[in-house]
Amino acid sequence: MGSTDFWTLQDPTNSVQQAAVDAFNSTGHGKISMSVIAANKYKDKLRRAMGSSKMPGLFFSWGGGDLAYYDKAGKLEELDNFLEIYFLSSALEAGKVGDKLLGLPCRGTQPVFLFYNKKVFADAAVEPPKSYTNLTDLVTVFKGKGVTPIALAGNSSSLWTELMWVEYLVERLARPWFFQDIQDGQWWLWSDPAVLKAAQMIRDLVDSGAFGKNFSSINYGAGGTSTMLSKGEAAMVLMGSWEYAVQQGQDPDFTKNDLGYVPFPTVEGGKGDPNNIVGNPTNYISVTSGVPEETAAAFLKTTYSDSYVEGLIKKGEVPVTTNAEKMLAKSPDPAYAKFQYDLVRNATTFTQSWDQALDLRLGTLILAEVQKLFSGRSAPKQFARAILHLKK
Repeated sequence: MGSTDFWTLQDPTNSVQQAAVDAFNSTGHGKISMSVIAANKYKDKLRRAMGSSKMPGLFFSWGGGDLAYYDKAGKLEELDNFLEIYFLSSALEAGKVGDKLLGLPCRGTQPVFLFYNKKVFADAAVEPPKSYTNLTDLVTVFKGKGVTPIALAGNSSSLWTELMWVEYLVERLARPWFFQDIQDGQWWLWSDPAVLKAAQMIRDLVDSGAFGKNFSSINYGAGGTSTMLSKGEAAMVLMGSWEYAVQQGQDPDFTKNDLGYVPFPTVEGGKGDPNNIVGNPTNYISVTSGVPEETAAAFLKTTYSDSYVEGLIKKGEVPVTTNAEKMLAKSPDPAYAKFQYDLVRNATTFTQSWDQALDLRLGTLILAEVQKLFSGRSAPKQFARAILHLKK
């Protein structure tokens, strides 16, 4: 039996994946050869390979639009739906195309939520927001104290940070499964009043000074929004769970003592489930056509084994497996890990970031329209109309 290539993205969890490969190779079910590829080269290299006769047998992906693209080309093997019982259901959807399970979770979850500076809040004698009204009231409070209420990276390389706001407001306002239905082909749903209302709420936030005056020139991360939060120049930031690692890297004392986090607030009058979340549910392993069934089935079992899950947790990841909860105490920050895990477990839907869930062309076009909305170059009605007509 020959070797099966497994392509994965370079990151700190590669040692955990390599340990799983080594353990698998000793079982006699086949042989896996893992190749680690740099993030800035991964997607392009994978797309070229998948269009040739040298595609990998197994590969890492973000799910969503990429899997739909490869499935349409007939490149993927459907996975046994029995495997679903080992994972939190909300994190599996981005690994599906229709009813077909094509990607199995292989890393931690990355929900988006509000981070805040505890000291800034304590100095203002206020609590983190639970409702959208609370949030807008806090904008007034922090502006009065000379603090940017919400840090936002709005430069051209960080447009995905603006998209998070639109995603969450639509998620809270529209009915459950709204974006999933759009992703499944009901593009006309962009005409729903919830989209226009979300766009108007964005403009109201911008016009009220919620993001300050210069957000269009600010970067994400250390030296940008993350530093604004840790230095007390901003009170809050809406970001994915990886913000914790960024803060830990730049200011461990702030992370330990003053970094707070809460779910995105409820929106009064919205039809969405306030427990639902957006972000990156997790990352996935998929199997291409031609891989021996025994090899694929045996290797995929490693993704929910206790040793693999525990290895991810020790690296600071929060796996979306059903057996992860009992091991979260071994996380570098158990309270933070449990917060994330509970967010995913309690969510009926975990909407994948729109630019990842849709194909590359549509994702790029949506980001461009979001930038116009935030910058004031597009009014809410223009934004809603433009999104509706992106797909022709």
